[in-house]
Amino acid sequence: MSKRSYLPAPLLLLAIALTPHAFAASPGVDPRIEQVLTELGKAQEIGAVAMSPDGKQLAWVIERQGKPSIEVAAADGSHARRISAAAKPGLCAESGIAWAPDSQHLAFIANCSVDLTSTRVMQNTIYLADTAHADSTGNGSPAQLVQLKGYARALQWTADGKSLGFLYVPGATRRASAVVAAKPAAGEIGVTGVEVQRVASVDVASGSLHELTPDGMYAYEFDWSPDGTRIAYTAAQPPGDNNWWIAKLYVQPAQADATATLLVDPTNRSSGSLHSLQIALPRWSPDGSRIAFIGGLMSDQGATGGDIYAVPASGGTLANLTPDIHVTPSWLSWTGPQSMLVSQISNGQSQLADYAVSATHAQQQNVHFTVPASYSDGSASMAVSLSGDYQHIAFVQSSYATASEVHAGTLGHTAPAAVTSFNAALKPAWGKAESVEWNNEGFHVQGWLLYPAHYDPKKTYPMVVVVHGGPSSAVVPRWPGVGYGAAPLSALDYFVFEPNPRGSFGQGEKYVQANRKDFGYGDLRDILAGVDAVEKKVPVDDKRLGLTGWSYGGFMSMFVPTQTQRFRAVVAGAGISDWQSYYGQNLIDQWMPPFFGATVYDDPAVYAKSSAINFIKQAKTPMLIVVGDRDAECPAPQSFEMWHALRAQDVPTSLVVYPNEGHHFVDPAHQRDVLQRALGWFAKYLPAGG
Repeated sequence: MSKRSYLPAPLLLLAIALTPHAFAASPGVDPRIEQVLTELGKAQEIGAVAMSPDGKQLAWVIERQGKPSIEVAAADGSHARRISAAAKPGLCAESGIAWAPDSQHLAFIANCSVDLTSTRVMQNTIYLADTAHADSTGNGSPAQLVQLKGYARALQWTADGKSLGFLYVPGATRRASAVVAAKPAAGEIGVTGVEVQRVASVDVASGSLHELTPDGMYAYEFDWSPDGTRIAYTAAQPPGDNNWWIAKLYVQPAQADATATLLVDPTNRSSGSLHSLQIALPRWSPDGSRIAFIGGLMSDQGATGGDIYAVPASGGTLANLTPDIHVTPSWLSWTGPQSMLVSQISNGQSQLADYAVSATHAQQQNVHFTVPASYSDGSASMAVSLSGDYQHIAFVQSSYATASEVHAGTLGHTAPAAVTSFNAALKPAWGKAESVEWNNEGFHVQGWLLYPAHYDPKKTYPMVVVVHGGPSSAVVPRWPGVGYGAAPLSALDYFVFEPNPRGSFGQGEKYVQANRKDFGYGDLRDILAGVDAVEKKVPVDDKRLGLTGWSYGGFMSMFVPTQTQRFRAVVAGAGISDWQSYYGQNLIDQWMPPFFGATVYDDPAVYAKSSAINFIKQAKTPMLIVVGDRDAECPAPQSFEMWHALRAQDVPTSLVVYPNEGHHFVDPAHQRDVLQRALGWFAKYLPAGG
């Protein structure tokens, strides 16, 4: 869900007034809150990892001096050294790592203008480092391939090592993502300042830049054909933030001004089970005959999940290879003409499996491992980095029990061990995590329960229910950052329940689609049934239940108190209070018809029935509301509307708007302040003693 907001005058004034000084810690704050925040801030963030094709080296991106930096090491994590384009490491943000086919050269992107609130044109440069001959520090080794006036990401080599492809936004003033702060609304909306992402390539020998896809098409993802002569990509008409939900699959020669062939159009009814759904991760088969991708009901670009589809590269019949499976594939890689490696969410856990692939079907053959943890190589959701022979694997993994580390080793029947120890000394400040499962209305439902940090079975405890965003997403255990989340509540001795109700990934595509046209109803019944299951298991005080969430979870936090009085305190982050007004406020309305079945103009009733504002007279629960003033996913006026309505009903409420923030907060002071205020709100209305 991505939307751009139009700020009313009172909101603009408040945003201007809220300088960082406005978020100083309030007197009388529980000192444990500051302790938790301090502990969360100790974790070193590992943003990506890549294994060399020969399986002998690793490169990873880790934060150093407050900026992402690149280090190269042996495959077992030893002999790590820094690679930097800057004369003095730390001057630039460096990321986007991609090994060349020769396993000796590493391409990466350097950004020396990292002010995310700036409206200036970004300056990205692609470098190539010779890792075989770099000195012990890596300084002075990288050579500049091409300097770009714009934003670049997703580097990908051709198999012959002669060209390097990437996604490129010429003249970009912001990262190409709906979760970053939106550009201030000015000029002719939809016309002025539109930024278009294209597939581009650079010739390694000459450094010449080629923009491959048409300038009138916004490209989201791409993949080189095995022989490097063609590209497959997903694209739609600009604006890009809006039209990802109606993107189509194309193939064209890897040349500028080449004619593209449309392979898959999900907006056309002829696409069968894919009709009105989303597509992601196009991948060529090794023989170049087919293109596979993930297709499903997806809430956001990057939160990938659905069935596996395939289509002939020359055009032809589209096949759903995995109908009726009970897991959610999120990433895939062909490992042979008739085999794939697939990362999937299974019942709230991460799973890596082999699939046998025929012309019409993909059948799971072998599960390599299932872990109660989150993993990714940083390139895509649940992606892993593989050696050229598919025998070695690397990814970054974290869970509630262990902070992020690089894991690497031989691909086998167990998950590879960590080869780094950046965060090994960190111990959870929160309680143990446990999977909880229950059945409701014919669905098998799963969620995660965090125990209070100082759990005593002889005591009773309050519990906060955390509803995840999406709704097409899932709670899979991961080590928390400083931003808002569940673990800090556990650290302050709350039970924390994180359900994966209908609409979530992990139980198959039918489960994901089960809350279409039903936001806030079936999923709420699943959640309440889960609360009942938890209360039968552990000593939760039903009179001290709280509710919170961000994005879709923010919507649920606003809507649920109008349907039940079971919750006694609510914190709503970046929520949606009125789906009808929201439809007109945002600039990415294309995400909504797949979920609601029609536009708001064709079926206003289906939007009205899930709008908290229409049931506001039933709301009694104290509610803290927080949002960024430039949120392009859930516009700030939605939070104003809920706050205004609650005040009119004399319901205790507080609204805090954070300046220059998008859907994902980037200012550490704001991240800490949101968490501190939320913890304080629950401490006031759900005291943890008992």
